[in-house]
Amino acid sequence: MGAAPGHITSASPSAPSFLPLPQQKPRELEPTAKPYQVGKASWYGGFFQGKATASGEDYNMFNFTAAHRELPLGTFVKVTNLKNLKSVFVRINDRGPVTPGRIIDLSYSAARALDMHQKGLQKVQIDVVEPRDAEMAMARQPSAQR
Repeated sequence: MGAAPGHITSASPSAPSFLPLPQQKPRELEPTAKPYQVGKASWYGGFFQGKATASGEDYNMFNFTAAHRELPLGTFVKVTNLKNLKSVFVRINDRGPVTPGRIIDLSYSAARALDMHQKGLQKVQIDVVEPRDAEMAMARQPSAQR
């Protein structure tokens, strides 16, 4: 005896919708990039205004720049204040910080954008970014407040 005429199998195109669907592979998420560095940030302002930086340009506390010990000059980084999750994009144009235990010295405007200019020190995350991405983001950043 064979199957009854009109019997529906799971392979039939007219299979009822209550039959289980074949297992699908879960969509793989892109791996999250590991932060370049996490640690304490500080900032420098008026005392250094107009003095030469390691890149040869004059320091301007109202530009979105920073000092880092190792990153190549001209590197763009995204700095995130881990207390309030505010972020800012800066260009490395100087060497520092000179105080042990700190990983980056931000310009006054960058510190102000992160709401850390009054406290002075803050735990941050640094992520290296592509120049074209940073330039687009920097164009949308609030302008420096004097």
